[in-house]
Amino acid sequence: MTATVAELLVAALHRRGTRRLYGVPGGGSSLDLIAAAEALGMTFVLARAENAAVMMAASDAEVTGAPGLALTTKGPGLAQAMNGIAHAALDRAPVCVVTDGFTPAQTTYITHQVFDQQAMSRPVVRGHSRLDGDDVAADIERLLDRMLEPPAGPVHIELTGPAARREVTPAGEGCGREAGTPSADTAAARRLLAEARRPVILAGLEAREPAVARTLRRLVAGLGCPVLTTYKAKGVVADDDPHRVGLFTGGSAEAPTIEQSDLIVLVGLDPVELILQPWRYDVPVLDLARVQHAPHYVEATVGVYGPLEATLAELARQNRPSAWCLEEIAACRDEMHAAIGFPATAAVDPQRIVERAAQAFGREARIAVDAGAHMFSATAFWPADRPGDVLISNGLASMAFALPAGIAAALAEPERRAIAFTGDGGLMMCIGELATAVQYDAPVTVIVFNDGALSLIDLKQQQRGLASSGVRWPRSDFATVAQGFGCAAWRVTTVDEYEAALAAAAATPGPSLIDVVVDPAGYRRQLSAMRG
Repeated sequence: MTATVAELLVAALHRRGTRRLYGVPGGGSSLDLIAAAEALGMTFVLARAENAAVMMAASDAEVTGAPGLALTTKGPGLAQAMNGIAHAALDRAPVCVVTDGFTPAQTTYITHQVFDQQAMSRPVVRGHSRLDGDDVAADIERLLDRMLEPPAGPVHIELTGPAARREVTPAGEGCGREAGTPSADTAAARRLLAEARRPVILAGLEAREPAVARTLRRLVAGLGCPVLTTYKAKGVVADDDPHRVGLFTGGSAEAPTIEQSDLIVLVGLDPVELILQPWRYDVPVLDLARVQHAPHYVEATVGVYGPLEATLAELARQNRPSAWCLEEIAACRDEMHAAIGFPATAAVDPQRIVERAAQAFGREARIAVDAGAHMFSATAFWPADRPGDVLISNGLASMAFALPAGIAAALAEPERRAIAFTGDGGLMMCIGELATAVQYDAPVTVIVFNDGALSLIDLKQQQRGLASSGVRWPRSDFATVAQGFGCAAWRVTTVDEYEAALAAAAATPGPSLIDVVVDPAGYRRQLSAMRG
């Protein structure tokens, strides 16, 4: 039996769990891939921009645990997709990006749209192929395995129409990564943990796998110690767990907790998640991760690298309760919340926007958060119960993420409403994707923090004593724009209007948008606490 290269590639991804592909297709191999995917029951989602398509594929991968698949045309398609590919690289999302290509014969006389596509993607992808060799089946399996190896990331395939339609012989079915075993330093880790009386656990993105999160929770309960999470790991220990203090970013808000520790335990923490600040703690560090990351902010006293679930299970079997008490941990949590919270006022402030949305949509909802000043409140005050409750571009920290990510999450798990928290600047970069949400009737609610500025950059400009320039604009009416796309939408300026809009959005089965005119006062204090 034979199959086309396009059929072979799609089948290999389907075996690994991929069920949707996203993109803006060209007229070459994209069409063959869409046809092959739909023959297997997969769904093609037409995005309005290639960057958003790759963001969607990356978010789909985070939600489902299966590889993402994105398609673009050659030339401008790949160029537009590069920000999404960089996001997949730095946020460790396994995404297969397939672009149309030129045949060797064509490049002897064509210059229109032609540039070295492999050279463009090389700095941020895990591998590249044209799938034009003698053993295409083996090439596909090697490339996808490379994509999934920790730290996971994107791969790039340039596939011409003739290459996509070439008939080849399938090989045996590959199934991806082997589990492996931890490195040999588990005994040293046990000793270090046994000697500590006041350990603190800092959990990162590698702890998001459900089995790892379950085992981590057992370790935390056994030690009875505080735990903080990065943005991407929010939910690996539930927000209402009495041991969870809050977020760890590398800033100053978490310092009062960690300064009371005699051992810092990093669990799946990837240094790409932290802000650009030197490591500020002079206590031993136990690094538990899937791979040893270099460079890192800190040199670990002991490191154990390999499958995290096995490592944590071994440590959870042999530990004793720490000297921490729940009252101390609660005090740390209260201190952190006080440092980043907004004062009680009658205004629609960012903290209230998030907390009221959580009340309206319930704990089954999932959020996607854009880069910008609003992300401090969104990540701090949204209650997360499980891994993946919060989607965010953290390694790249890209704007124009929340709306595409929210659409992908809503399509992957339509039983869970997605809430996209975005600033006005980020939404302006991808507002066309509202048409995508409407076309596929995605259960996503977009909540816009409309403050008429790039507030995070505005604050940095103010901190340097510079005059405001180039970072503010007249506030747009996003509700009217959304209605033009066929999306239910409301513009609000008061708490009562906001709560009414939340109730209406919660009763709307498809996409909706709430444009909240917000006062940015208070962001400066949060920035100092989270980034200081």
